[in-house]
Amino acid sequence: MSKTNRNKGFVFKQYEAPYETPFDKLFEIFKELITHTSGDFDEAIDWLRQLDKEFKLTTPEYTIDDFIEDLKNKGYIVERVDGSGDGGVDISSKLEKALRQNALEQIFGNMRKGTSGNHKTNYSGRSDESSGDFRNYQYGDSLEKISVTESLKNAQVNHGIGDFSLSENDLVVEDTQFKSQMSTVLMIDISHSMILYGEDRITPAKKVAMALSELILTRYPKDSLDVIVFGNDAWPIEIKDLPYLQVGPFHTNTVAGVQLALDILRRKRHANKQIFMITDGKPSCLNMPDGSYYKNPMGLDPFITSKCYSMAAQARKLGIPITTFMITSDPYLQEFVDEFTASNRGKAYYTGLGNLGEMIFTDYEDNRRKRIR
Repeated sequence: MSKTNRNKGFVFKQYEAPYETPFDKLFEIFKELITHTSGDFDEAIDWLRQLDKEFKLTTPEYTIDDFIEDLKNKGYIVERVDGSGDGGVDISSKLEKALRQNALEQIFGNMRKGTSGNHKTNYSGRSDESSGDFRNYQYGDSLEKISVTESLKNAQVNHGIGDFSLSENDLVVEDTQFKSQMSTVLMIDISHSMILYGEDRITPAKKVAMALSELILTRYPKDSLDVIVFGNDAWPIEIKDLPYLQVGPFHTNTVAGVQLALDILRRKRHANKQIFMITDGKPSCLNMPDGSYYKNPMGLDPFITSKCYSMAAQARKLGIPITTFMITSDPYLQEFVDEFTASNRGKAYYTGLGNLGEMIFTDYEDNRRKRIR
């Protein structure tokens, strides 16, 4: 719709979608498929061929094989070099980044763009970030913060040009804005229940992780994000490995996950620290001192839940809040999450998968605005 002038009113035109090359059209679909297949290129291409048969995505002039060749030429896939000679391909670091950017746009795409590292707080003070404002010089201010131009201007206004003098009252400094920094550990449940009951819960969870990691890398580079997964045990994964994340035949060892998260955060120097936990199931597993596992998938086992509450309380003593995103609506399991949250004095959200990313970002921003004690 475009406005011509006041007299003629409005002229309505049929919407025309922005031009996309054949590669771009297929690439948008391929990024979704490669995410769902956890980085399995062959499976993603098989799905793409099936979609092509049903919806006629390609033309004789540009086929799926042409698309694959473009993926190679553009550096999104590389020939496998494992010596097997099977002629397979792997996705490249360039495609891994593209998947993170795609997740960022899908989940946080309605956010306003801002300056890199721009987490504002209500505090002002010494830092490397200029606020653009000036204030009177105070004893103890660093000399390099004095604005020479503004101070000379004040001297001329206060004392005149003919008998120039510069006093302490003429000095002004460029104020600085205190920018908080945050260390976050994101815990993702990869127990078998994350794909049970006909619902894929792991794909949205890892897309949120990819979006959050790309957000921090690009917008808040002074923050840190560590991602860990937990099943029977807990272990860290690299951000580059997020597209390959899969569910395993695991129980849910919440204690191991929180323990590893606390170990990681103890080594961080940032004042603000937090844990985000995405899970859909009750804790059902513990590591025993002899190296064995205690497992009980039937109901809420008091032996397991009491250990979880103790870990939550330990995190509270360290000043580390835990925010739990429970992606089921089971009232029975809410009993555990309520008690776990009370032990930590953290937060809990009982949510589906649709608004998971928005809620995590909101909580991330809110926690960074204050010093967590």
